[in-house]
Amino acid sequence: MSIKARRYGIGAVLLLGLFAAWINIADKNYVYKAVFYNFANIDDNKIFEQREIEAPATSQPWPLAEKYNKLQLPPKLEKLHQDIQSVAFLVIKNDSILYEQYWGGYSDESLSNSFSMAKSIVSMLVGVAIKEGKIKSVEQPVGDFLPAFKKGDKAKIKIKHLLWMSSGLNWDESYSNPFSMTTEAYYGTNLKKIIKRLEVASAPGEEFNYKSGDTQVLAFVLKAATGKNLSELAEEKLWKPLGAKEDAEWSVDHRGGIEKAYCCFFSNARDFARLGKLYLHNGVWNGDTIVPPAYVKASITPSGIIDADTQKKVDFYGYQWWLLPDYKGQEVFYARGILGQYIIVIPEKNILIVRLGKERAERIGKHPGEVFAMIDAVNEMVD
Repeated sequence: MSIKARRYGIGAVLLLGLFAAWINIADKNYVYKAVFYNFANIDDNKIFEQREIEAPATSQPWPLAEKYNKLQLPPKLEKLHQDIQSVAFLVIKNDSILYEQYWGGYSDESLSNSFSMAKSIVSMLVGVAIKEGKIKSVEQPVGDFLPAFKKGDKAKIKIKHLLWMSSGLNWDESYSNPFSMTTEAYYGTNLKKIIKRLEVASAPGEEFNYKSGDTQVLAFVLKAATGKNLSELAEEKLWKPLGAKEDAEWSVDHRGGIEKAYCCFFSNARDFARLGKLYLHNGVWNGDTIVPPAYVKASITPSGIIDADTQKKVDFYGYQWWLLPDYKGQEVFYARGILGQYIIVIPEKNILIVRLGKERAERIGKHPGEVFAMIDAVNEMVD
């Protein structure tokens, strides 16, 4: 080895050493895990601490439709499923399973990451807390629950601002930057510390700016309001009343820690579909009101605030639910996750669609292309 090459080698080692020292001093050791795993995966419950959400002793099985699995997927949709590596596809019509298919060794019992569909679950739990009087209304200030939000610009933030993704907090939603707040929240071990660093960067309630931090703050509000963590609430208020068949899991930042509210609820297609059915029926399940119908309606009503990206009024988002208010004459709302996790509800036809998988297609405006493709294909199948 030449002297020049040896010097370059020594220099590289020194730079790596300095970088490692900086990571340690800056308390960013989560970066090693982020670099090692590279990107989030639907099976990440294997690498994180999980909190179990128990299913009831007796589940409520889904009826099978008369034409169960007798319909054929349109060829374009079949190819799309292959291209974006779907692992589950479920269609429910009139509260009965009409079609289901699984790939890659996954089944109707397999756990899979919800990613940001968890945001819609958190929204549901806010509705439950309002029904029970633990939260007065969406107009209530966050500062009523969290001391850090009692003073300054944070005191202006209301619960509805968090639900609308309009808090104005300076959360960095970058997924590719290993030093972003989102990456730290996913791979790190201290969500409280991250939320404590947040400051107001713009006026609350004026602009939509998608931020996972808003959902995480809602989790802290729910804990303060109810005295229970998200998994306990989900188990007691949703999973058991809805008659889920399988236990679910929610990733926490460390053993005994806090749920990653913005993501990482692990379940299967059939049990995820129960959440869609609940909202399809306006928050009522077998005659029992679980989420107030007025809250459900508000959840799937566009906020009408300004989108920070387009400077146009938001017609695509409500209380942590994505909306298609007039897609080919149909009102559609859905929960979604970053790798193409969906619970899609088409009330006009009493249809639910659940898709779980490893990738998603290109966006068309504010919505992933496969959302339109699945809606079109299912409409074709059932017509």
